[in-house]
Amino acid sequence: MKLLHAADLHLDSPFRQLTAAQAAQRRGELRQIPARLARLAREEKVDLVLLPGDLFDAERVYPETIRALADALGGIPSPVFIAPGNHDFYHAASPYDTTLWPENVHIFTSAALTGVPLPTLNCVVHGCAFTAPRREDDPLAGFSAPRDGRLHLLCLHGEVSAPGGLYAPLSPQSLADSGAHYAALGHIHTCTGLQWAGAVPWAYPGCPEGRGFDECGEKGALVLTLNDGRVQAQFHPLCRRQYHIRSVDVSHFAQSLEQCPPEDLVRWILTGESTDPPNLTALAALASARCFYAEVRDETTLPQDLWARRKEDSLTGLFLREMGRRLDEASPEQRPQLLLATRFGLAALEGGEDIRP
Repeated sequence: MKLLHAADLHLDSPFRQLTAAQAAQRRGELRQIPARLARLAREEKVDLVLLPGDLFDAERVYPETIRALADALGGIPSPVFIAPGNHDFYHAASPYDTTLWPENVHIFTSAALTGVPLPTLNCVVHGCAFTAPRREDDPLAGFSAPRDGRLHLLCLHGEVSAPGGLYAPLSPQSLADSGAHYAALGHIHTCTGLQWAGAVPWAYPGCPEGRGFDECGEKGALVLTLNDGRVQAQFHPLCRRQYHIRSVDVSHFAQSLEQCPPEDLVRWILTGESTDPPNLTALAALASARCFYAEVRDETTLPQDLWARRKEDSLTGLFLREMGRRLDEASPEQRPQLLLATRFGLAALEGGEDIRP
């Protein structure tokens, strides 16, 4: 059997960090993901498509987004299973209930694990739905697939973790005890590749399109082949754009722009030594002219020879000793503000003149 496993499309994400025009463009690009998934399913001639949740980012969805998803899934010549997640949980007024879905699409609507047999494929797909934004029980607790000669597949949205999670915590032991031939999971936005809980293979495909700098790199879906107890997984890139975080010495920033991918979104982290605070607005404007979206953050430090002045028996020395102590105790989030305060404080102490030794 060959199957396509994708999850966490998060259609209609707001993209609040972008301009209104960029956000609208990105939402339109997300809306193309279902068609790309359908094309991949046809090209790979998959027997089955498993979509374990968070296909929508929230309850409010644009009608054209629902149509794009339904039309794309209807164009797949194989069964499609959807297990609603915490972002797109099933309820009476959700798109999963109010939309006329194609005949090949099955949507799990109960919080209880249910099985749908597919006789022509000699398999059973077991799945369930989030029916609220949170779920603290393990959906697999007490479940064990029968040994009846059929393939038993899981389609679930949840987090593989110890008990106590808020989003359908799936314990490794319950996965192992399920006896499933494959567990298609959703919720984690990074592709894990094939993992094992005992003899049970499972995976997160990650999201097919990054939506922020916590979702960097290439994104896509998994195509899996199950044959005589063996499972193989192949990652297929699907994203239109990628997010990147790049650290660069402040003195080499201009050269780094030459390698800027024009279609992507890039955050530059400035490192190295700098007496004066970098002009982040000007640098971000330069970078934005080279790629779809850019931002610049300052993680430069004051020169070491300047810090050496902490030993001076002067007001400047006293100030540097105190700021050095605060920086040593600061969190990474606090350091940029403290460094900026140090620079301004030195400028004030030195009468606005060049403070370099």
